[in-house]
This record gives sequence, C-alpha cells and structure tokens, in this order.
Amino acid sequence: MGARKKILFVCIGNSCRSQIAEALARHSAADVLEASSAGISPLGKVAEPTRRVLLERGVSTDGQFSKSLREVEADAADLIVNMTGMPGTALFPGATVVDWDVDDPYGEDLGTYRQICDDIEERLAQLTASLRGDGAGKTAP
Repeated sequence: MGARKKILFVCIGNSCRSQIAEALARHSAADVLEASSAGISPLGKVAEPTRRVLLERGVSTDGQFSKSLREVEADAADLIVNMTGMPGTALFPGATVVDWDVDDPYGEDLGTYRQICDDIEERLAQLTASLRGDGAGKTAP
C-alpha cells in the first residue's frame, strides 16, 4: 500500500459536517488517509450535537476544533471533499475536489445529526474502499 492520502473535508462553519467526516476518517481510515477539516466561514466551535453523535459511535473528537481554510494547508491536500453546497471547482481551482451533497444539520435535532453522520459514514466507506483498492471497481465518490 502507498503513502496515506491527505484529505481535507470542507463545509461552511467547520462545526458539523466536516468535523464529523474528519473524526470518522481518523477513527476508521487512518491506515489510508490523513484527515483534516476546515470551514469557509468557521463558527469557532464544534457543535455539541456533533460531538455527541460521534461519542455515541465511540468516535473521538479530541484535538479537533473549528478552523478556517487559512489555518490549514489546503494546497497540500491530495483530495478536497467539499460539502459547502457550492461547486468545489470554483472554490478550489486547480485542486482535486469531490463534491458531497450533504445537508447541514446545524440547529437541527439529534436525529438529524445521526442521519447526516450515517450519510457521511457511507460516503467515507466508499472513498476508503477505493483508496484501499477493495472498492470492487468503484471510484471515489
């Protein structure tokens, strides 16, 4: 297996979706990827329901915090997973970007956070399978 891929998960506030993706990736895919996250307009905090839903799954958010794109090395990412709802190619010209259409759960109930976490977990499993070479011919989502 080759070197781990640097994956940057991006959403609007870096409080919910990208934090969920980063935590899940660190938990289940650290063998094939190095995960980080950022927001295009960070809220400055990780939403408590984000932490709670991840904790229910035994996934730690230790060391994670809400940050802007200026605080991470977006240029160093092998892949940017864009969950902002805007076209990733416009936000990150020249980068390798995949757009994930994932609803923003901010301000919603815990059940909504759980559904979003399930959605991200499924997409991450597909991405991870393709990186591990066991995706049965599937490409990264």
